[in-house]
Amino acid sequence: MKYDLILKNGLVILEDSQQNVEIGVKDGKIAAIGQDLGEAEQVIDAQNQIVSPGMVDAHVHITEPGGGYRDSWEGYVTGTRAAAKGGVTSFIEMPLNQVPATTDQASIQAKFDAGKDELSVDVASYGGLVPYNLNGGIQELDEAGVVAYKAFLATCGDRSIEGDFENVDDYSLYEGMKQIAKTGKLLSIHAENATITDRLGEIAKANGETTLSAYVDSRPVFTEVEPIRKIILFAKETGCRVHIVHVACEEGVDEIIKAQQEGVDISCETCTHYLYFYKEELDDIGPVVKCSPPIREKSRLEGMWNRVLNGDIGFVTSDHSPCTPDLKDTDNAFEAWGGIAGLQNNVDILFDEGVQKRNMSLNKFADIIATAPAKRFGLKAKGSIAVGKDADFVLIKPNAPYTLTAEDLAYRNKMSPYIGREIGAQVTQTILRGEEIYNQKTGISEKRTGQFI
Repeated sequence: MKYDLILKNGLVILEDSQQNVEIGVKDGKIAAIGQDLGEAEQVIDAQNQIVSPGMVDAHVHITEPGGGYRDSWEGYVTGTRAAAKGGVTSFIEMPLNQVPATTDQASIQAKFDAGKDELSVDVASYGGLVPYNLNGGIQELDEAGVVAYKAFLATCGDRSIEGDFENVDDYSLYEGMKQIAKTGKLLSIHAENATITDRLGEIAKANGETTLSAYVDSRPVFTEVEPIRKIILFAKETGCRVHIVHVACEEGVDEIIKAQQEGVDISCETCTHYLYFYKEELDDIGPVVKCSPPIREKSRLEGMWNRVLNGDIGFVTSDHSPCTPDLKDTDNAFEAWGGIAGLQNNVDILFDEGVQKRNMSLNKFADIIATAPAKRFGLKAKGSIAVGKDADFVLIKPNAPYTLTAEDLAYRNKMSPYIGREIGAQVTQTILRGEEIYNQKTGISEKRTGQFI
């Protein structure tokens, strides 16, 4: 067979080992793995590089359509180009902050229309669980092909915007979980106690607090743990499969592990920023690093890493949730938009912080960025380098430090808390279904070969 593409001379992360093997690609799929595969239309020499499955980022916010309210936020063109540059070959898009939120057939079709011919990487879709879509919206989203659903227990959305996302009350959560259980799909949940965190924030603000440190204190650890416990109880009652997004504390992870041991179908993720930043440095960085749940104390950082390394945390995501610069431009942390732009800097940072600094195995690295999320969300063609899978790869140059600048970012609004940081590895090439979509020397491809999954 003459292949369309052969990758050779790289250290390839396979499903259960790392080997210096060649990968043969035909019609966008991995057709062979071995030595001396023969001829190909194109050959990529990955000498001195790691060949990993492309990242499957299971938590990304794209704000298109913007509905006239958020038209200057991250769109499909810039968001998927940033993904390509960062080694992300597919991501799962959240059902907010676009307007309208993705809560029924009409709104998901508006999203598909907005992204038509604009994707540089493949995009799967979340549907929302909100109080206003319990009468058929969940079923419409299932039929439209969402891979999972998302609900907020924390306060979210803008009530002045018709069709914006909305957090669930206990009844909506319970009823929605019963309906979602019948689809067999996952419900991913933002677990923070809205009543307590909202009130603590109001009190802190009234007392004249403005710092990020005070913001963190207004969302204490127990306000993550309590709703996780409630979700576990509701999952037992309804049979709904659940996933806790962006867990920021060890105690929350420990509750999830205990529930797994009791037979609950539950998993969790954390985010790169919870494994990198810490509370004591936030005020020096500024509101660009504000998010919720908040980034916690430095003393907790290694505990979170330990839970990644031992498999208690299933995988790591970006929770890329950017806004426009004006919403971060304030000296009052309580007034700033809560969301971090991180889509482009997961592969390089996690490789540096995990593999190079903490001796994480290459297989564990591939698992937390690609294999585990692909399995959990049923993306059967994605997530690993194996015959029959999509030919999605990221090439990584190890021990190659660089300092991130704003000019490096492909986002629409070039903000990131990682700007100015030295990162000890580099993404040199990204390949989606056998086609190069990013090359460090030539930049991001102008071809938009991404597809909605």
